[in-house]
Amino acid sequence: MIKVYIAEDQKMLNSALTSLLQLEESLEVVGTALDGEEALKGILEYQPDVAILDIEMPKMTGLDVAEAIHSTDTKVIILTTFARQSYFETAVKHQVQGYLLKDSPTDKLTETIYAVMNGETIYDPALVRHVLRKEKNPLTEREIEVLQCLSEGIPTQAIAEKVFLSQGTVRNYISSILSKTGARSRIEAVNVARKHQWMNE
Repeated sequence: MIKVYIAEDQKMLNSALTSLLQLEESLEVVGTALDGEEALKGILEYQPDVAILDIEMPKMTGLDVAEAIHSTDTKVIILTTFARQSYFETAVKHQVQGYLLKDSPTDKLTETIYAVMNGETIYDPALVRHVLRKEKNPLTEREIEVLQCLSEGIPTQAIAEKVFLSQGTVRNYISSILSKTGARSRIEAVNVARKHQWMNE
């Protein structure tokens, strides 16, 4: 019997996942959690074979929990809505055994549980393609810093004071940002950068 622990902050999805996995005769859901801290406590208590973790949960993220249990025997499958490169890279860094998107077919989750128990590492192909398609960030660190200020609605003079540059230099950075993003306005530049995950958010 494979012991499974589920951490998902959406109650309906948490219940649905539990019901789905309980249909498998060789799987037993030994506990569930609605936030990261509860998940970490439950995993350490029940010592499941596999922990299914959402990323964005209250108190602790699924990636934080994965890092905290890295030295245990529990295998980790990340189940998330977000195909963010930074999340995926962090998950790989923590050596999670599985990374699936929530729009994957339902039987994919059970297949992944059996696969990771057999020593395999399973990453959603669509996610990997998405990450590989990510455009290289054309913005410099200073341009990203200025863009972050723009996203917060900070005016040019205040940006100059905050980043210790002259207003003219800040305007030059803004012109460069608009050029690199192909945007016609500051707001559009922010939206483009967010879409491609070029900002440190």
